[in-house]
Amino acid sequence: MRDIYPMASISIPEITLNSGTGKIPALGFGTAADPPVDSLTTKTAVLQGIELGYRHFDTAALYNSEQPLGEAIAEAVDRRLIGSRRDLFITSKLWCTDAHPQHVVSALNTTLKNLNTDYIDLYLIHWPVSAKAGKVEYPIKAEDFAPMEFGAVWAAMEECQRIGLTRAIGVSNFSSKKLLEILATAKIPPAVNQVEVNPCWQQKKLIQFCKEKGILVVAYSPLGAFRTFYGTNRVMESEVLKQIAEAKGKTVAQVALSWAYEQGIGVVAKSFKRERMKENTGIFDWSLSSEEADLISQIPQERACLGVDYTSIYGPYKTIQQLWDEEDIS
Repeated sequence: MRDIYPMASISIPEITLNSGTGKIPALGFGTAADPPVDSLTTKTAVLQGIELGYRHFDTAALYNSEQPLGEAIAEAVDRRLIGSRRDLFITSKLWCTDAHPQHVVSALNTTLKNLNTDYIDLYLIHWPVSAKAGKVEYPIKAEDFAPMEFGAVWAAMEECQRIGLTRAIGVSNFSSKKLLEILATAKIPPAVNQVEVNPCWQQKKLIQFCKEKGILVVAYSPLGAFRTFYGTNRVMESEVLKQIAEAKGKTVAQVALSWAYEQGIGVVAKSFKRERMKENTGIFDWSLSSEEADLISQIPQERACLGVDYTSIYGPYKTIQQLWDEEDIS
């Protein structure tokens, strides 16, 4: 079910979550900067995003963006850009070193302290693997990986929701098989699975599986991403997308984001450039034709985020095939 979410300068559709605890704006603002940026840069970008009408902000313990995001929210309320923190939808993520049953609640409390808020809207397990408890850092040492106790960690996530620290819970980078492991014991099913989705990595099987289970897929790297450890320019340099963009008088980024939205999923896009932020919002008053959608469906597929850094000879996943359960890895 989609409704119109009133914004400052734009109207972004909203998608109802299965948890019955709220709705998520279909287009979110990512705060994972790679290479890293200083806190003021993040805070300034978030404030610009709020001014432009973004209301969903995606962060994580790993990103070092929780605190500047919290500062931006406080200033936005002060400046009356928003009425209160409740006007925003905030997502954060549990890092692998805290993905142990006894550490989940305390990790979320640390996130809330960083954000200077008493709750978030969505809390995700960042990756389906645990690591030696301790400092939040990336990459994780090969010898520090450990199998995740899916049932026990998910029970702790459910406790976070029950006691009001988060309104909804979910996962990130989970295959269908790993989702089934969560669902086997879950009292509260995941509301969201945040994974890489873009025209060059369409994840059709996973999206269909999640729809059947009532789990919303939210796309990260919808434009391919350009990162130190992974990324691809295949989306932005796609001749198919360029041709469609030229024919419609749109940008390649807008075509890619519009395609993702038309899959019935949420999207998180990251840009700290004001003109790009605004450009990314211009996808809701037009649509792709069936012929254009068919052309995009034929684009050769290749994952950008392979997840190699979450494999280890000492850990539960020694290959990316094991990490993704051989699900759409080609």
